[in-house]
Amino acid sequence: MEVLLLYSSQVNLYPFVCCLLSMKHSLSITLILLGLFLLAQFIGIAILHNYIDISKSSENGKMTFKELPIGERPQLEEKTSWVSIVFAILLGTGFALLLIKYKLWLIWKIWFFIAGMVTLTVAFGAFVIPTIAFVLALVLILWKILRPNFIVQTITELFVYGGLAAIFVPLFNLWSISILLVLIAFYDAYAVWKSKHMVTLAKSQAEAKIFAGLLVPYSFKGVVQSAVKKPVVVEGRNVKKGRIAILGGGDIGFPLLFAGVVLKEFGLWQSLVIPFFAALGLGYLFWIAQKKKFYPAMPFIGAGCFLGLGVVWVVSLI
Repeated sequence: MEVLLLYSSQVNLYPFVCCLLSMKHSLSITLILLGLFLLAQFIGIAILHNYIDISKSSENGKMTFKELPIGERPQLEEKTSWVSIVFAILLGTGFALLLIKYKLWLIWKIWFFIAGMVTLTVAFGAFVIPTIAFVLALVLILWKILRPNFIVQTITELFVYGGLAAIFVPLFNLWSISILLVLIAFYDAYAVWKSKHMVTLAKSQAEAKIFAGLLVPYSFKGVVQSAVKKPVVVEGRNVKKGRIAILGGGDIGFPLLFAGVVLKEFGLWQSLVIPFFAALGLGYLFWIAQKKKFYPAMPFIGAGCFLGLGVVWVVSLI
């Protein structure tokens, strides 16, 4: 380390090394989180793309989506759909805080089970027949609830947001999803830095041993065995007494919704640009964040999404 610092001072890289050493997570864990984030985005876009009804899109002159294996989507106006979504988020957050206050973990798990079944069935339904999609979703969500571990947690989180996108992307246009992204960024900052109820939600999910988001252990020793033999117990920041890095589900889901609307409004390659810029914003947060502190990710991810949209617009004009 002394040699590294001596060399860095000679080439004026000392601030770079200091920032690297003070990062919230190690470089390897940061790269794993960013890689999983991108993978979830691309899987989600693939799911959404498979739900495009090519024939109806040609007839209607605009992108039209197939019906879902779970039934019809909510009937919302594209321009004002953000109002209903924001209301649902606030209502859901209030309900979650109520469950936490009285430690009603059974209701929490039932709620989590229903949400997981719906979104995973939709996600898998993009590739297989509804019956198989339902069975896969049932097996994985039960596994996740009854025997939680890194493997099943990661598999389900990579697909669940694609199912969410397939449900909600058709309800938005670029204007409404942009409003939603801005509001969510402000809400995330308030919920983490001011009211801190988002921190409470994250810690309580760990206590309930059910977490909506990515969990990456610093040590992967025993991870494979734990998927078969016994569950990994999540308590606060520990998985089997090991440090973990987390990324909340909303930080994955909202940029995917934005990328999905870009797919709907512009096209496939344009939507694939958004995740890279969203990851750039997330990576910048990881770069400046300090250890043992909580940060709202959506302001950074949202800024990355809009920067990516700007690039798409510029390229489209060329």
